[in-house]
Amino acid sequence: MGAPQQEIGRGVKILQKGGVIAFPTDTVYGLGADAFNSTAVERIYKIKNRPTHRQFPLLIADVEQLTTLAKPIPEIAWFLVRRFWPGGLTLVLPKTYSLPNHLTSGATIAVRVPNHPVCLALIQNLGGPIIGTSANISGQPAVLTAEEAGQQLKGKIDFIINGGRCPGGKESTVVDVTNNAPVILRQGIILSHEIDEVYKEYLEAK
Repeated sequence: MGAPQQEIGRGVKILQKGGVIAFPTDTVYGLGADAFNSTAVERIYKIKNRPTHRQFPLLIADVEQLTTLAKPIPEIAWFLVRRFWPGGLTLVLPKTYSLPNHLTSGATIAVRVPNHPVCLALIQNLGGPIIGTSANISGQPAVLTAEEAGQQLKGKIDFIINGGRCPGGKESTVVDVTNNAPVILRQGIILSHEIDEVYKEYLEAK
């Protein structure tokens, strides 16, 4: 289910001003801000009560945005992208060194293209990646509706876009491909055997 266009428009304006919003994705409700606004990103850490050494994943609109965030992109990553994007796969990749430290102090960046019209509209209208962490306090269950997001985050964020219940019901699967062989860091909506199948295809194609 989508959300009224005026809600999306309001969400974009809040992101442009450095605000923090919650929104539906294809997995669970997300908590986001303009990824390149360091003050907004710091605020999300405080809202979630999340340790600052745990980097946030980024949501992007397409593969073109990926090439500005990650370099080099391993061949196995392209195999996984072709199969699972847009969708519930977050890839951990070597970062481009032009990325600011507030996004990642290490050598990697976590990125996903979501399969949800509201989420994609926010990214496209903002013109850049948004933080895409789950809209819950760290340690609490991920939320699937705007109402649940409001219960956990009431008074802490600027706006919640109500796009109905999230269709996925589980968080994304996080896969590290920095050493070519995919390593699952978090099992989510995409199952391990699905990742294994693509890796087998990759090995056979080499």
